This record gives sequence, C-alpha cells and structure tokens, in this order.
Amino acid sequence: MEYEDRLTIATPEGVDVNLTLAGAASRFVAAIIDMTIQLGLLIAIGVVFGAIGGIGVTSSGIAVGVWAVLSFLVIVGYDIFFEVRNSGRTPGKQLNGLRVVRMGGQPVSFLPSTIRNVIRPIDFFPGGYLVGAVTILVTKRNQRIGDLAAGTLVVRDRMTVIPALPTIPDNAGADAPWAGWDTSRITAEELAAVRQFLERRYDIDYESRARLATTLSARLRPKVTGVPGDVHGERFLERLAAAKLRVR
Repeated sequence: MEYEDRLTIATPEGVDVNLTLAGAASRFVAAIIDMTIQLGLLIAIGVVFGAIGGIGVTSSGIAVGVWAVLSFLVIVGYDIFFEVRNSGRTPGKQLNGLRVVRMGGQPVSFLPSTIRNVIRPIDFFPGGYLVGAVTILVTKRNQRIGDLAAGTLVVRDRMTVIPALPTIPDNAGADAPWAGWDTSRITAEELAAVRQFLERRYDIDYESRARLATTLSARLRPKVTGVPGDVHGERFLERLAAAKLRVR
C-alpha cells in the first residue's frame, strides 16, 4: 500500500480543501501507460510516412520532416491535450486515479500544463526518470521539476460519490418558484461569490462543498424574502443565482 501524503488548502472562501498527493509509484505506472500509448502513436506515424515515402508520393526529406514535427507534437502535446481537455487526466493518470491540478486545487489550464510538459525531459536525466523520481521523493508536495516550475500538483482523484442535486431548468421563467423572490438586498459582490461557488463546486470535496454552501446560505438567506422554509444550502444558492440574474 502506498503511503498517502495529504495536503490541506485554504480557499479564499474560508473552506479547507483536502487533497491526497500522488506518490512516485502511482505516477510511474501512469507514465508507463502514457508512454506506451505514445510509442504506439509514433510507430503508427512512422509506418504511414514510411509507406508514403515508399510509393513516392512525396520526397523522403519532406516525409522525415513532417514525421519529426508530428512526433514532437505526440511527445509534448499528448499530455497537454489530455490535461487541459480531460480535467488534468491523461489516459494513464485516469486509469490510476490521478489528476493534475494547480497549487490552489483548481483545474490545470493550458499554460501550466505546457510548462510542466515542455520541461519534462529534464526529469529523465541522467536516465530512467531519475531526476524526476528523486525530486518527487524529496519535495514536500511530491512535485517533479516540471511541477515546481508550473505550480502544479498531481493528486489522487476523489472517489466520493456526489449526490445528485436539483438543477435549474433552462426554460425557467415567470412561473418558476423562485421568480417571486425579492433579491434586491443581494449585492453584485455577493452574487459573484455565489456564482463562483456554483462554478467551482464539483472541484471541491463533498464535505467541504456542503459546509461552504451552508455558510453562504446562512449569510444570504436572511437578505432574501419569499424563500420557502425548506430551501436551504446549495438548493437556495442555485435558485438565488437564477432569481437574481433574472431581474438584472
């Protein structure tokens, strides 16, 4: 069993987000899977361009140049593409329950992903991913050099099942239950805080998410009239945002 390093991050909203850092072993297994997939892609590209050169469709020099560019994109772009488009998870990381996030726990974006992956070759020096493995073992947050440069972490995916929550219908109009709420005392800053929470809620573990929803609801609910007695927490925040945006 791999020893679990835990990291607690205090969010601007005052809620602690608990993350479990990925260790060297699980990251190595994920890297092997990803490298196997990349190798398969490189072989496929080589076969295609070898066939193109063999039948004389284009000069061998051009074919080699295009193959080199595509190979570079596979080696560097593979991780960037999946990390940005798949919430920090390459196929290897996803199979091993890992995810790349920024230092504050937010989803990784294009620039940090690019930095951490362009620098990746340094972690292979002098061979066998030695520099990267040593760096992961000696840093407090299990970061390789690319992570240190990009301000990223590799964490274990939270496996908590998040209960389904009521959502706001797209066609909600004047007949919606919250349409008659008086939200005039809710400021633009408070609405922004509610919207930020609703946008980020699925990136927060469920326990912290519930606490934050309860705190926000308790502060804002007294400022809104017309709210039914059984509407609290996240349900209230969803409907508050809908009601407030409806009258803007």
